[in-house]
Amino acid sequence: MPSRSSARLAALTVAAVCSAASAVALTSPAHADSVRVHDIQGTTRISPFAGQKVTDVPGIVTATRAYGSSKGFWLQDPTPDDNPATSEGVFVFTSSTPKVAVGDAVKVTGTVSEYVPGGASSGNQSLTEITKPVITAVSSGNAVPAPVVVDEDAVPDAYAPTGDAAAANSINGLPLDPSAYALDYYESLEGMNVQVADARVVTATDPYSELWVTVKPWEHRSRRGGTVYGSYDSQNTGRLQIQSLGPAADFPKANVGDTLEGTTTGPLDFNQYGGYTLVASRLGTLAGAGLERETTRKQSDRELAVATYNVENLDPSDTTFDQHASAIVHNLQSPDIVSLEEIQDNNGATDDGTVDADRTVTKLIDAIVAAGGPRYDWRSVNPVNDQDGGEPGGNIRQVFLFNPERVSFTDRAGGDSTTAVGVTKVHGKAQLTVSPGRIDPADAAWSNSRKPLAGEFVFRGKTVFVIANHLNSKGGDQGLASQYQPPVRSSEIQRHAQATEVNAFVKDILAAQKNADVIALGDMNDFEFSGTARILEGDGELWSAIKSLPKSERYTYDYQGNQQVLDQILISPAIRRGCDFEYDSVHINSEFNDQISDHDPQVLRFRP
Repeated sequence: MPSRSSARLAALTVAAVCSAASAVALTSPAHADSVRVHDIQGTTRISPFAGQKVTDVPGIVTATRAYGSSKGFWLQDPTPDDNPATSEGVFVFTSSTPKVAVGDAVKVTGTVSEYVPGGASSGNQSLTEITKPVITAVSSGNAVPAPVVVDEDAVPDAYAPTGDAAAANSINGLPLDPSAYALDYYESLEGMNVQVADARVVTATDPYSELWVTVKPWEHRSRRGGTVYGSYDSQNTGRLQIQSLGPAADFPKANVGDTLEGTTTGPLDFNQYGGYTLVASRLGTLAGAGLERETTRKQSDRELAVATYNVENLDPSDTTFDQHASAIVHNLQSPDIVSLEEIQDNNGATDDGTVDADRTVTKLIDAIVAAGGPRYDWRSVNPVNDQDGGEPGGNIRQVFLFNPERVSFTDRAGGDSTTAVGVTKVHGKAQLTVSPGRIDPADAAWSNSRKPLAGEFVFRGKTVFVIANHLNSKGGDQGLASQYQPPVRSSEIQRHAQATEVNAFVKDILAAQKNADVIALGDMNDFEFSGTARILEGDGELWSAIKSLPKSERYTYDYQGNQQVLDQILISPAIRRGCDFEYDSVHINSEFNDQISDHDPQVLRFRP
């Protein structure tokens, strides 16, 4: 089943792998012609035979992969040693359709190599393989070694050891301790036949025919069936990615909370997109949990409803306008103000200098009216062509929709792509110098990234300042299953600088008017417990209102089995102090296999 996760996007030389883990010494085995699989796998993540030729390694074929660029088969020794740290399975990379069958007893001669999915820059762990194989058939029709049962009792609660400081915090050279760390436990099973039973789905099936389950049913469970990522120290050890060796058309279309009933069995692989993955020879039967999309309550006449919604690269050629409109009207109950993120220009990814987005926005507004909603008005500022990141040519930006029957927008001329919005004090009240306007667009913090859009609204005679954000993405960060522990989050550097800018702007408003109603919202691309959130909040200038929800309900996104917060609405003290606000993360996308965006919209209701 072709999948991005099986693609061999890079193959490092053994020297490159081992330079990343300098504590590992490659030694020539004394009897390389008599080694078994557990000898090849060894007691660390790097094979002691890496770069060496091995001869007549015996084993049983447990599964074959005949698709993609990672063709080959899994070999497992039916006679294990007594060391739980040494795996009895290994992948044999044939590069073409393997000529062996499940149940064949074979002997393999070849070169041991360490392949890093995604390349060295990814920081991923390596996969031990036998390459350039010569295969000798011994017999066929043999029983496949019984699968190792992976369950809540087997997987440790601690996620990973701290990396070796002498090796740039790599864990590659550390002795495996499968009884202490989940990543060590999974590594000790690399290439082996494993099994999960009655596993609950915690990330829905994606377009690449992958899903995630948990083998720990009560680990940070959300009330809708997922697994919540609540801190950098709670990586959720029960998460496991599931792929299939069968046809893509047969892969289950699962939502969060569904269950793969019975047993799901296959070899344990490691890939670029999530780390350890059970590549199923046999899939459990999908049992649906009946998860339904949420609907928030309608705001009262005296409540202002403000929402943020990432509509995922929306442009006029998309077919999702009616669905987005229905979501805004019915699931979000037509908020008074909607901050939209990822609105593309009028011809989407065509890179011809177009920056206007009036066709995109008008098409959405018309669809909202057709769905029974209000005819929203809108404000935005066009970016400089190709300067705000995102899909090349798309010129994504934030857009304010607002219901003119409930809210008015205070227009002040002069706001454009390069002019910085400022704050003045007029008759004792804060006032924006331009509205709408962008925060300090020339600052290096916004290089190749979206600039915040600030606007001044009036509801029932009271001014509300709204700042729409789409901060720097997490692209380039090392994954949780990285060989470097703790993983490096390099994208934070720019995001922290951006958060500092936003907080400084809010400080300017509050310095002019201490009791101003200020909302900073959008796709912050970071967690409510992150350094980014702390910088945005500052010394109390803002507070992330999603923290008013129980911890088990704090998520807006679902990634690799972890439900997490990326979208936030932060509020100033005047809004928080009244305690008359209400926050809702409206789960209509992140938990579903047929999502129209990968983000859930957020709604804040309060009385200015």
